[in-house]
Amino acid sequence: MALASPPDPRVTVNGKFFRLETQKFYLKGLTYGPFAPNALHETFASREQTARDFQQIGELGANLLRVYYVPPRWFLDLAAEKGLKLLIDIPWAKHLCFLDSEESQEAARDTVRQAVRACDKHPAVFAFSVANEIPAEIVRWSGVRAVEEFIDELVDEVKKIDPDCLCTFASFPPTEFLRPRNIDFICFNVYLHRRGAFESYLARLQMLAEGKPLVLGEFGMDSIREGEHAQGDALAWQVESAFRAGLAGTVIFSYTDDWFRGGQPIEDWAFGLTTRDRRSKESFGVVQKMYHAAPYFPLPRRPKVSVVVACYNGARTLGACLDSLSRLNYPNYEVILVDDGSTDNTFEIARLYPQVHTIRQLNHGLSVARDTGLAAATGEIVAFTDADCRPDEDWLYYLAADLGKSEFAGIGGPNLLPPDDSFVAAAVLVSPGGPAHVMLNDREDEHIPGCNMAFYKWVLEEIAGFDPVFRKAGDDVDVCWRLQERGYKIGFSPAGFVWHYRRSTIQAYLTQQTGYGEAEALLAYKHPEYFNWFGGGVWRGRIYTTSKFGVTLQRPIIYHGLFGSGFFQKLYTPEPAFMVMLCTSLEYHALVTLPLLVLSVSFPILLPVALASIFVSLGVCIMAAAQADLPKKKKRVWSRPLVAFLFFLQPIVRGWARYRWRLRARSRLDAARQRAALRTVLDAWESPEKIVFWAEGGVDRYAFLKQVQAKLDQEGWQYKPDSGWSHYDLEIFGNRWSRLCLTTVTEELEQGKRNFCCRLQATWSLPAKLLFWFILGVELVLIGLLAPVQPWLWMILLSLAVLNGLLEQEKLRLQQVIATLLGEVAAQLSMVKVKHNQNRDEPFHRMTPFHVFPQAKDLKN
Repeated sequence: MALASPPDPRVTVNGKFFRLETQKFYLKGLTYGPFAPNALHETFASREQTARDFQQIGELGANLLRVYYVPPRWFLDLAAEKGLKLLIDIPWAKHLCFLDSEESQEAARDTVRQAVRACDKHPAVFAFSVANEIPAEIVRWSGVRAVEEFIDELVDEVKKIDPDCLCTFASFPPTEFLRPRNIDFICFNVYLHRRGAFESYLARLQMLAEGKPLVLGEFGMDSIREGEHAQGDALAWQVESAFRAGLAGTVIFSYTDDWFRGGQPIEDWAFGLTTRDRRSKESFGVVQKMYHAAPYFPLPRRPKVSVVVACYNGARTLGACLDSLSRLNYPNYEVILVDDGSTDNTFEIARLYPQVHTIRQLNHGLSVARDTGLAAATGEIVAFTDADCRPDEDWLYYLAADLGKSEFAGIGGPNLLPPDDSFVAAAVLVSPGGPAHVMLNDREDEHIPGCNMAFYKWVLEEIAGFDPVFRKAGDDVDVCWRLQERGYKIGFSPAGFVWHYRRSTIQAYLTQQTGYGEAEALLAYKHPEYFNWFGGGVWRGRIYTTSKFGVTLQRPIIYHGLFGSGFFQKLYTPEPAFMVMLCTSLEYHALVTLPLLVLSVSFPILLPVALASIFVSLGVCIMAAAQADLPKKKKRVWSRPLVAFLFFLQPIVRGWARYRWRLRARSRLDAARQRAALRTVLDAWESPEKIVFWAEGGVDRYAFLKQVQAKLDQEGWQYKPDSGWSHYDLEIFGNRWSRLCLTTVTEELEQGKRNFCCRLQATWSLPAKLLFWFILGVELVLIGLLAPVQPWLWMILLSLAVLNGLLEQEKLRLQQVIATLLGEVAAQLSMVKVKHNQNRDEPFHRMTPFHVFPQAKDLKN
């Protein structure tokens, strides 16, 4: 008995691209038909003509045809014989208000089922398109969500019959807002004839596609109206631009001018690469050249790239990482592995890869490890990834290409969940706190994750590399911010992706979030202008990640244009409701829920309120888990409950790590300096709350503030400059218990003279406020529980007066220290201090110049 032959391999989705067995499969396609019915009443050419067409299409270099009707069996067999794949559109009455009738919906489902059964898992089938260009006004009439759900229903019908077949639907600019979840790849029909607009729209579509492949389903030019030469020129740059933009494939409309639609031939359009009698146009040779070069168009330059992998106890995934780095499709690169004091078998695994330059060092943390790799790098570009990542083979090709053709100093790309990662890792993927890129627009990043980033080496050396203070995380954010502060820009390469293994246990995930919390505190210390009052990051751009940062309460807004006629109908997604997410924060639990629970012991009437507070937090977590976009193949019954649990734990763990560091943080001030500065202030004037300096031309307020900032930086102060929205110029953080807002104003006097008024408004720091209210809460609980039998306990409230006095003394001390610092800056700028009892308008010769006292001079040296 003959053994059954193994099934023919199917094309699969692999990140942002397709794969056929072990090789990537880039679509180089044409649309084919529909034609006038043949002798068998099929909307295809005769078998003989089809065979001749396929021969010519093969010479073109195409590997895929898009057909608009379900092909007969002979067509499928012939395509397979010629090595062509088919993207099959399934026609149904999408031009009608199909959702108004259950019969219409069932007819569409039945049409899809019949089409899939007719093809019977044929090896020539690449994918089914369950809809093509649903009219925007039909979508507006029926409702966006309802249409999306129906498209997903049709995809489910396909998968029930052929689970391994790929599915999509072809959209176009008027319905770019449609985002069905079940499709395998994104397919768009785009007809734009200006190169800038075309490339910009492709960048936008890549952002909409996120981690899925993007295919250009139709594009072309009419040679009747534009001319054959213009058609060829346009198709040349369109094909090249599409593949350089990281698309997974293109489908040109069309193979031939022979086109039959609506029961009649179309003779006033000529989009084909051949005429109706199959004579090649000029564009045929142009596309032939482009398709033979695609997808790897030559780079203008191929600078050497040094890939740095910092590894600490990453043996579990290091082998896969180094294997992938050995197969990169880039001719000029080196791999540097920095073993940062690992205690597992990292070094033993590294020895299996002699081509990798391995450096062993004591454990100094992530930033030092990356700096070690940077110092050893010999490439013009230094790319960074992690030991738990597996870069795509074209990773460096796209990063280097996009970096080389732009004004960017650095560039990053997506990090995707590997298909072989665990179900827990999939839940972690959609839980808060994962690595994300923050986009300012479709091409420019505000932040790129450290697992996938590349920079010119010279630009990293200009900022002295990574800051060693970041041992676990945060170094990537710090580098991005420091580069942007110097005027550099950071780009995004949607096709330059890496597979990133997530934490596969709850404990590992929470440990990671602890490290992120500490990193946030360090970042807030170094870059306070990027953080709000409770330590949360403030981003200018939009966060793009599968991880959810909050629940969405508002519906998206769609611009349809006048009467629904807009050609580009965009969807504006609302920001997550971060204020609602505060109900899950550590601050909410500490300042609302916990006090209510404690007080309910003494006042039982508060117990329902305390329970309601708990249920609000849990409800927000459950809502966030319900909205999480879990990978379909990674869902289990327990997946969403686990996501809700992680939403509850993550803010507590990360917040505690952040506050634990902040409670220990303070400006780095020498005690001797504080004592000397305090004596200077007490000798010089009575009150430092308001200080006035006089200057005679040459100095303006902005120069004065710049010098103050330089002085603060020199002495290691932590401060936050005005971001444009504040009522102060500088917020200066003193020791653990106090902070100060410095506000300045200029008074213009006669003959170009000026008074510079400085207001020093000191307040308690966050730790001071927490300490005060915590002690108050504890004392109230003790009084409530024990005062009925021990009335003297009311006396413990006097401790608050003592604490208040100590904290106020710290405020005064900070005012005095900063007042002295301002005096020193003023002296450097030849400014004169105006005494409190002196008229600020009186002539200069009657004013007493400000002198820097000897002890302050010594401290400056």
